[in-house]
Amino acid sequence: MNNPVWIMSSAYPGKSLEELMQTAVRIGVQGLELCVFRRDGTRADHVATHLEYENFDSESAKRIIDSFNKNKLRFSLGAFENLIGGDENQRLKNQNHLLALIRMAALMGGDENGITVGTFVGYKHEWDLEEGAFEKNLLEYKRVFTPIIKYAEDLGVTVVYENCPMEGWRSAGYSSTMNNLPSTLAARKLMYELIPSKAHGETYDPSHDVWQFVDPVDVLRNSDLRRIKSVHLKTTRMKKDAASVHWGNVFGKQRVAKELADAAGVPVPEHDWDRFSYEAMVPGFGGTDSMDWRSFIEHLMRNNFTGVFSIENEGQNSKGTENDGAIEQGFGACLSFIKPMIWQLDTEAGYSFPGQAALSSPAMKNLPVVDIRDLTA
Repeated sequence: MNNPVWIMSSAYPGKSLEELMQTAVRIGVQGLELCVFRRDGTRADHVATHLEYENFDSESAKRIIDSFNKNKLRFSLGAFENLIGGDENQRLKNQNHLLALIRMAALMGGDENGITVGTFVGYKHEWDLEEGAFEKNLLEYKRVFTPIIKYAEDLGVTVVYENCPMEGWRSAGYSSTMNNLPSTLAARKLMYELIPSKAHGETYDPSHDVWQFVDPVDVLRNSDLRRIKSVHLKTTRMKKDAASVHWGNVFGKQRVAKELADAAGVPVPEHDWDRFSYEAMVPGFGGTDSMDWRSFIEHLMRNNFTGVFSIENEGQNSKGTENDGAIEQGFGACLSFIKPMIWQLDTEAGYSFPGQAALSSPAMKNLPVVDIRDLTA
């Protein structure tokens, strides 16, 4: 027990790093899952960039480590983009940005300091009408990520994938809602078989399995828990609405002409993310959800999970309000919700975290910036 709890910085795109650390200390968590998205990226839904990634050197690394140690916090890095599909120019930029984050993590101590680098894999839809499209994406993943994971392994850094399908990443006019390869356990196990390095794993978000009608405990039972480096504290409440009755929750709502849909009395998606009938929630904030958290946490604890629990706040009643007070309340409520399941009971302080070691001073002095084309030449 006594796993650390962090907050994911995506909920605060407008805060500076210093403001984020102050917020984390005030809430009472032990670290930050830092989003470091490209400033020239194409995503509109997540735009947080909480570390300067240009001209990052060993002096930058030392300043960051010193600042986190001053606040008694730890951290990871991440940017979540399409690395195997989409526009070729953007794809290359995304791949190079991931390499830049791996380099930064290495300069700040990498695995020695528990600094992982989070990413998506993405998906290439040009093959959707061909037989074997999924396997072709698997092989494209192997081609693209083999040199990336080798680079990370050589530098002592672990890359972690999040299992969000990114169901709204394409227009609702398309039928496919798999836009990120590691969105199922089967895909992740196949990925590890294709690239058997220990330098990659996952940040497991159980909420994405709940709305796919998969029990997250069953996913854990069939997973190699050594691959799960962190767990997202995010949840889902399934809706029993007209949309779920009309469309089910397997293929997602489809876009048709509004006039026809209205005449037929058929609900259609209001926006691209409105494909399935569920509500994103923060565990323990604003009502019950559709997941058995007690069983989920107990399975992790029984199997000696030592990783991080990171609160990803996408709750409609918290992050969705864009109100800093409600966002912080969501984080605080989730922390109180999880404490009795992962922390020991202190005679005076109640359920409390015993403390953590400071980050080690980085030993690496310099690393050249690399380009994906250099690694695959």
